[in-house]
Amino acid sequence: RAEARQLQHDWLSEEHRRLGLGFYVEQLWPTLDRVETLYSSSHRQGVAFMAEKLSGEILEHGYWGSARDRLPAAQTDPLESNETNNKGRLPANLCLIRSGQDWTTTSGDERAMYEEQVEPVLRAGMDFLRLEGQSIGCFANRYARVLDEKGNLMDQSFGLSWWNTMQDLADWARDHPTHKAIFGVAMKYLSEFGGAGNLKLTHEVFVVRPDQYTAQYMNCLRGTGLSSIMQAWAENG
Repeated sequence: RAEARQLQHDWLSEEHRRLGLGFYVEQLWPTLDRVETLYSSSHRQGVAFMAEKLSGEILEHGYWGSARDRLPAAQTDPLESNETNNKGRLPANLCLIRSGQDWTTTSGDERAMYEEQVEPVLRAGMDFLRLEGQSIGCFANRYARVLDEKGNLMDQSFGLSWWNTMQDLADWARDHPTHKAIFGVAMKYLSEFGGAGNLKLTHEVFVVRPDQYTAQYMNCLRGTGLSSIMQAWAENG
């Protein structure tokens, strides 16, 4: 935590403020019972670098609600929001998902299918969450491309979404047309290439209590990340 505080202090420094650019820090420090991950291969991304090793294949996969079954805290806690009854407070069980794609090692027809058929549908879903997500409980969404150390685009991307609750995320995944379209084209991709495919997928979900996350924004537009919902809580309190 001390290193995180120092990084936050440096990033939101007066020197950066004078640049006139927007800087923000969003931090969370969940307990392990509030983290669940899933990877399509042994290729590590994100929080997986913190693990000594990856487990083998798991049973809790391939059906609606499997993410909740993989989250230890969800076995004894409904992980509901306090929004309705406790105006002025941050959400009790804020949910963050980072869902990544790495098509670095794809080629030929597989690469063409991902770039021409899969990615545009994925991007449309991410745009919906960014522009209209608050109507279904998604406070903020970013769809990002990964850069290398020289600033060049890599063949990696990820969506980063903040949700009021894990249930709101699950409802979008199960029922909303934008995710049904993503799921449909993904199944088409898998039926075409199956186990021979080289696309690597990453899925990480964190469900955190109010004392397990914080966010600060400097010179940012209203609505950046969690800023709008945090301001709304303050205004409605």
